[in-house]
Amino acid sequence: MRPNRLRQRLDAGLPTLGTHILSAWPTLVELVGQAGNYDYVEFVAEYGPFTMHDLDNLGRAFEVAGLAGMIKVEQTQWTHQAMRAIGSGFQSVLFADLRTVEDARACVAAVRAETLKPRRGEGLLGVGMRRDVGSIREPGSAAYVEALDAAVVVLMIEKRQCVEDLDAVLSVPGVDMVQFGPVDYAMSTGHAGDVGHAEVRAAERLIIETALKKGIHPRVEIGDPSQAAPYMEMGVKHFCMGWDVGILHNFWRSNGETMAALLSGAKPKSKPKAAKKPVGNYR
Repeated sequence: MRPNRLRQRLDAGLPTLGTHILSAWPTLVELVGQAGNYDYVEFVAEYGPFTMHDLDNLGRAFEVAGLAGMIKVEQTQWTHQAMRAIGSGFQSVLFADLRTVEDARACVAAVRAETLKPRRGEGLLGVGMRRDVGSIREPGSAAYVEALDAAVVVLMIEKRQCVEDLDAVLSVPGVDMVQFGPVDYAMSTGHAGDVGHAEVRAAERLIIETALKKGIHPRVEIGDPSQAAPYMEMGVKHFCMGWDVGILHNFWRSNGETMAALLSGAKPKSKPKAAKKPVGNYR
């Protein structure tokens, strides 16, 4: 079984850095690995199209690049997509849209093995002849159970109900990491589009502070390094930075605007227009 780089760093108290891809093209994972500096890649499966074959190919790319793989799954697919992603070689799952303690337990159970001696929360997973166990080499082995224990469970805290019952949700055994979703939270509290609203920012701080008190790792999404400092001052050590689609869009928009001005004979701007920075993170 392949060592889980993200788990190793969490257990050692070390900081982590990831980045997002919506594209299922495995070469992007290899490029991230070649760039250095990153510990994992999050495949945002909630937003982009993919097949089961794509998950296997991404799993291979994580191994080639020497990175851990995280997948973000939406609420109607928690159990199925978590199981198939882990079987393909992903070693962390980010669960979106949970609201209750029961939801948190279901997320943990979708990742852990069903065993009489659970180490990190009760699980439901059984034997699977998939890539993670070499198809026929280690299904149902002790190493397989240990690998499922090592899988990193991340919860998106982004719904009003979840924040209202935050202490109980974060008391569920097996939760390793949490992330605030300001856009969803703003929608669920009647402040759609206003991620800078005082209630939204207060919820973010509450989530980070509560997670740290409970020994759970808070993770923050940022668009660039300039946004990290306020969170680091709060004690955050885990960040996921940049989206493939955002990087491409910003390049095409800003540089295309400058080039179009040159071609039209207009006076070009001194430098490309900077992309508007998000407040906190996008989700």
